[in-house]
Amino acid sequence: MALIGCFRPRLCGIATFTADTYDHLKALRSDIDVDIYAMRASADQPLDPAIALAIDEEDADNYRRAAEAINASGASAVWLQHEFGIFGGPAGDMIIGLLSRIAAPLVVTLHTILAEPNADQRRVMGQIVARASKLVVMSAFGRETLLAVYGASPDQIVHIEHGTPDRPFVDIAPLRGALGIADRPVLSTFGLIGPGKGLEAAIRALPAIAAQYPDILYRIVGATHPNLIAAEGEAYRQGLAALAESLGVSGNIAWENRFLDTEELLDRIELCDIYLAPYPNLQQITSGTLAYAVALGRAVVSTPFVHARELLADDIGILLPDAGSEAIAEAILLLLAAPAERRTIQSRAYTRGRRTAWSAIAGQCADLIDDVTSRVPESTTRRAPSLAGLWAICDDVGILQHSVHLVPDRAHGYCIDDNARALMLAHSFGPRAQQEAQTRALAFASFIQHGWNEERGRFRNFMGYDRRWLEDVGSEDSNGRTLWSLGHAAAHAAAPAMRAWAARWFDRTAFMAEEFQSPRAIAFAVLGADDRLAHDPSNAQARAVVERGGAFLCTMWKAARRRGWDWFEAGLAYDNARLADALIRAGRRLPSIPLEEAGLAALGWLADFQTAREGHFRPVGSEGFGLPGESLPFDQQPLEAWATIAACGTAFAATSNASWHAHAETAYAWFFGRNDRGIALGDPWSGRCLDGLGPRGANLNSGAESVLAFHLAYRVMADIFWREPLVDSPAWTRPGSVPALMG
Repeated sequence: MALIGCFRPRLCGIATFTADTYDHLKALRSDIDVDIYAMRASADQPLDPAIALAIDEEDADNYRRAAEAINASGASAVWLQHEFGIFGGPAGDMIIGLLSRIAAPLVVTLHTILAEPNADQRRVMGQIVARASKLVVMSAFGRETLLAVYGASPDQIVHIEHGTPDRPFVDIAPLRGALGIADRPVLSTFGLIGPGKGLEAAIRALPAIAAQYPDILYRIVGATHPNLIAAEGEAYRQGLAALAESLGVSGNIAWENRFLDTEELLDRIELCDIYLAPYPNLQQITSGTLAYAVALGRAVVSTPFVHARELLADDIGILLPDAGSEAIAEAILLLLAAPAERRTIQSRAYTRGRRTAWSAIAGQCADLIDDVTSRVPESTTRRAPSLAGLWAICDDVGILQHSVHLVPDRAHGYCIDDNARALMLAHSFGPRAQQEAQTRALAFASFIQHGWNEERGRFRNFMGYDRRWLEDVGSEDSNGRTLWSLGHAAAHAAAPAMRAWAARWFDRTAFMAEEFQSPRAIAFAVLGADDRLAHDPSNAQARAVVERGGAFLCTMWKAARRRGWDWFEAGLAYDNARLADALIRAGRRLPSIPLEEAGLAALGWLADFQTAREGHFRPVGSEGFGLPGESLPFDQQPLEAWATIAACGTAFAATSNASWHAHAETAYAWFFGRNDRGIALGDPWSGRCLDGLGPRGANLNSGAESVLAFHLAYRVMADIFWREPLVDSPAWTRPGSVPALMG
């Protein structure tokens, strides 16, 4: 596990909490290795030997390097301690640069959950909620706020209380004698000193208390907050001392102006008879010192802030009606006047504290790690995907673009991209499926034919469910894919009439490839032209497409590649492997050994780059399209798996090198759960495929692009790598039957 947060020897509450989590988790579970990624405010901050890497909070590159280190380490989970103030950028948004790059499941302990966030805080929290597998809260209020304000899912949220020490109960601390306190009644407040502690109200309450108990001692333990020191030195503390002087209670206050380690802090808490938490911010959801005081069996008086309301319920302590000094004085006087009642409260508090002992909390943390790192048993199968899942999203117009879960979504209509892919799939089935496949292929082909805009010399792409085209010209990429499908049909359609139709349409529209500028459109055109030449080797137009496209892609590869980045572009995008696939096929067709070798080199680099340290396929996520020199892991698309498998099939056919078979198997296993979340996306029984893999799991929709990618990937595996007969799906999984659906 990678654990991110402040860490010792840094002097702050988050550092103490992170260190406690680390220590107790390691003590409980030796089988969990924990790497510490420590936030630091300055480069000269000393580092504990346990720290794997320090992250300078204002250096964006540090966050990126930390993410790279975490991914390279093979961490099974990442656990972030989140507090807005410990990360750089507006509302600490630099941490998103790290979170967006990690592939392992993310757990976030939220130390602050604001019910009324500003715009930056809401934005940062929204991204955290979108990425976290689990959100850990320390209060029920935190859970409700996440649900109501930030739209978190109930199954994301886990309630784990603030951990506390497990010490034997001490009624009268031996340290009293050493400090000369003797039998004086002692009131204490602990923590970093700043305006948000409510110390003014506590000091103003002292005259009324001292009037009845002149020897009362109020111990204010803790250093001034470092940010306050940087801004104004000790002016705030001096102002508090001046207030005490003006009220005549200076002799009733003992200042311990330093940051205490955990053991010293616990010793000082045990000194007091009454622990006072006068915090004016009633939305505060966590207080470590309050949790410590309860766990050590102190009688607590607190303002009714969120954590106190929950922790002190059932008469564990005294909740004040407000943060005023009169209420504070009244409650303190009550406890001092009733020692028996005070001891009863102490007993209840100590008993309540056993529930938050670090040994118990560490166990809950370990269980959560086990939960988020569990993997669904993977079982890659060679079963052909049922055609039912494909035909379910088709009608007499063609194939619908999207689904809402398993239900076709008519609102988004159709696109030529998907119908072109569907036409290629229809011409890949075995003889037993050809009757139905040819009928379906006519619809797909008709859609393509109807998409041609003669005036513009391009195919349209998007059509509404009302059969009206939504544009005059589709993108270059959609036109390139359409040209590819026509070349493929000319070579592979079972019916001679369909081959002739496709050949005529390819020859009629191939001129547009001369004007393509998009590398992917050019690659698609090369793939189609290569298929056209397989059927008609003398086709000069198709050969010109291959020659131009091969030269373009090779020049692009030579210009963009650099040390450690052997690719065509500065960043990865979609359908990446098609660039290498087209270059290999251009080299084979012309023939040109330099083109073929360039394509093989680029594909080899991509295959290695998209293999996780653990050995599974990790395609570039759509969030990282075009990001120079790196990729982001989510959202992962089925299209990338198919493209990689197909390109590896081309490389295997060219070289017979078994490594291409291995890469293809790895990419195909991605469909069945050998991926970053252990979730199966493809289901051969229903023939469906989920739309992608995100940081929180699978996108449960099942649209045309994903279903087609799954089926087409299977065809490559069966036709090239497994060399199995083309076995059609059993009749009971066809339309009219009830398919087995994914859970």
